[in-house]
Amino acid sequence: MEDVTSLSSQFPADAMMNETPLRTQYLSIKKQYPDSIVLFRLGDFYETFDKDAELTSRLLEITLTSREMGKGNRVPMAGIPYHALDAYLGRLIHGGTSVAICEQTQQSGPDQGLLDRSVVRVITPGTVLESGILDGKINNYLVALTPGTSEIGLAYCDISTSEFATTQIPLSLLSFELERLNPAEILAPETLKYPLARPVSSPANCFLNETDSRKLLLEHFQVENFTAYGCETLPLAITAAATIIRYLQFTQGIDSTQLGSMHTYSLSKFMSLDSHTRRNLELFNGGPSGGPSLLSILDKTKTPMGARLFRQWLGQPLIEMEPLKTRQDAISWFHQNPTIRDQTAVLLAKIADIERIFKRIQLSIASPRELQVFRQSLEAMERLKQIIPRGSNPIGRLIQSGKTCKAITDLIFSTLQDNPSQNPGDGYTIKPGLSKALDEAKFVSSNARELIAKIEVAERENTGINSLKIGYNRIFGYYLEITRPHLDKIPDIYIRRQTLANAERFVTTELKEYENTILTAAERTETLEKELFADLCRQVAEFQETIYSTSKILSQIDCFFGMAETAIQYQLVRPTLTETQEISIVGGRHPIVEFSLPPGSFVPNDLTIGNNECSLMLLTGPNMAGKSTYIRQAAIITLMAQIGSFVPAASASIGLVDRIFTRVGLHDDLTAGQSTFMVEMMETAEILHHATKRSLVILDEIGRGTSTYDGLAIAWTIVRYLHNENILGCKTLFATHYHELTHLEKELERVKNYTVAVKEDSEDVIFLRQIIKGRSGRSYGIHVARLAGMPKSIIRDAIETLKSLEDNGVNDANFKLSRRTRTNLNRIASKENQMLLFSPLSDEILKELKSLDTSRMTPIDALIQLEKLHQKASE
Repeated sequence: MEDVTSLSSQFPADAMMNETPLRTQYLSIKKQYPDSIVLFRLGDFYETFDKDAELTSRLLEITLTSREMGKGNRVPMAGIPYHALDAYLGRLIHGGTSVAICEQTQQSGPDQGLLDRSVVRVITPGTVLESGILDGKINNYLVALTPGTSEIGLAYCDISTSEFATTQIPLSLLSFELERLNPAEILAPETLKYPLARPVSSPANCFLNETDSRKLLLEHFQVENFTAYGCETLPLAITAAATIIRYLQFTQGIDSTQLGSMHTYSLSKFMSLDSHTRRNLELFNGGPSGGPSLLSILDKTKTPMGARLFRQWLGQPLIEMEPLKTRQDAISWFHQNPTIRDQTAVLLAKIADIERIFKRIQLSIASPRELQVFRQSLEAMERLKQIIPRGSNPIGRLIQSGKTCKAITDLIFSTLQDNPSQNPGDGYTIKPGLSKALDEAKFVSSNARELIAKIEVAERENTGINSLKIGYNRIFGYYLEITRPHLDKIPDIYIRRQTLANAERFVTTELKEYENTILTAAERTETLEKELFADLCRQVAEFQETIYSTSKILSQIDCFFGMAETAIQYQLVRPTLTETQEISIVGGRHPIVEFSLPPGSFVPNDLTIGNNECSLMLLTGPNMAGKSTYIRQAAIITLMAQIGSFVPAASASIGLVDRIFTRVGLHDDLTAGQSTFMVEMMETAEILHHATKRSLVILDEIGRGTSTYDGLAIAWTIVRYLHNENILGCKTLFATHYHELTHLEKELERVKNYTVAVKEDSEDVIFLRQIIKGRSGRSYGIHVARLAGMPKSIIRDAIETLKSLEDNGVNDANFKLSRRTRTNLNRIASKENQMLLFSPLSDEILKELKSLDTSRMTPIDALIQLEKLHQKASE
């Protein structure tokens, strides 16, 4: 590839002398889209110029050339074939640019001057429609934000599926909702001061005041108010939705028929999941070392629409009983009807992405083959209606609530050939008999040679000249050639065109008419077929309501089918859902861990929490014994139950929770200059501020990021805070290595100690992975170090060190350690300015901790007391 920098200096973009009309046209269009790469249609290519060409050349790794566009005015140029647009477009969009598609809006012809051109569409990350760029299983959301004082309006749209929704939420919930939506593009005014962890654009003229926003949205939907849409009293939601519409008008030229009916939603019906919980439970991405996510294991849907809906369900659990039971009933029906389930699997596998194909049909950019696939998909849906019995079953009621698609399938079947070409216009798209003009044009185009032969035979008979022949050249077109001996026989209607040595050439009015018919037949075939195909798309687009209804029903059926398949494959059971505070699980399993192990090797465990006996479980035990797996599986089982899924257990009764919080794992935020401990404290503080009595909290090793007694004091106080009814009193699973915390079981009535069973055999330790009542006295860290491959000399020294610490303490004069080991321990303790382990001072601090009445302390009081303890420990 040529050097971009050097070429740019050779071809200044602002050279204006003697510009060609084409260059003037391009510059006029580019001026309207300064922030986009303009793909300028020239014949069979999309060309880019100037800086656009340099950027395009770099992103697509294509050659940067040049073109003279006026005397002394050579400009950089890079182009791609128009038919390969989809192959290149994704790389441009993923490169962080928007792309303006500038088409020829006028048919070219001989001796024609400058063609009319205009931008027909601007493609941005949030407005992609091309199937080759989009992930079929993930929505591609465009989000608009309208900030208020304490609330914010949020609207989102997936233009590829016509999904359109708006809401007005507290500003504190914005990050959760953006995490759920994972938008490809965010529109927000520059006045928004809220920090967002993703790029934001502020396009000019897209942000309106409340009055203008209402007017724009009312005109768009052609209504008098927003009562039917549920947002009449939500001005920020209305303004955010208007921003979406205005942006799509500018970039897509979209009208009111090309978006689905907007709906207003409330977060109060759903469980909000913060980014930490999504990450810690591995909902959508595997762990740090890769591996499966919960989504990849549970998703057994067959269609793109179903996959997108299931992803939404997993990211937005329900907190209301009735819709959950409705989902459970539907899954149960498929679970209990294996024959119909197998037939459903076959039909669902034949269904393509009807939502996104329909959007391309609406915008007249779908191909004939896409319409054919669209028809076959709708036919599969109609057959699905036939195999599912009517009546009281939940799937039958759901599928019969939709409209029939027979009129659409009949229309496409009667118009398209059985195996249409990819692009209309080549004569292999529209069925014969639909258009007499098209049939004639196709006949002439494909039978030109036979027609000329018939004319030649007829002229020989008329003139009696057996040697007469018809020829063709680019100058005269078709002609009659007659040798000199027969020139006396030519009719008066023959018009002489050329004299040769031994013959002369003539034309007739009839022959020229045939010539025009033959030469324009291919062009007329292309024009007529494109017109008929465009008309077919327009007719299909009128069935918008039917298609949206069908797609919604189909995606739900696919989800219920997939969840039934998952239940059978992984032996899941239907949980009992209750409004109580109790979660009771018998034989619970972690689906991700179980999936990664040999069949039958995962050890199930029971759990009962949230009743009057145990609202906070303190879980101690060795490293690598399965504590983190156990507490996470409790959260995953609860979450699965609240999307309506069956769960991995022998049985389960789930009292619905309003939120699931997790604080698991160590990580730094180096970009923000935050230490591991600071991140841990910030995440824990967020949980304590937002959890309620109905929440489920999962905490793993709180306080380990700081010194031993700082961490213990913090963990001690947090346990009290989570336990006490008058403060919080939520369901909590608390895994810890601070064995001192287990003393809280005697002081706090609903704190119970559990541990992981261990079998010791000489120097070997076997982790049984079984959770039992009681507490662990050891962490078996040296055993874990041995398993990790630590050198044997280190292991021996560590065993000696541990024994001496347990027997004597660091400061004892008889502490029998090697000089090097003793020196290192004291040096580290001195460097950190922390008190030495197991000193007499530790008993004093523990005594003082036990004397604190934390049930009456505010968080500020706790921090003050903690600081006093810290100072005493540092003396």
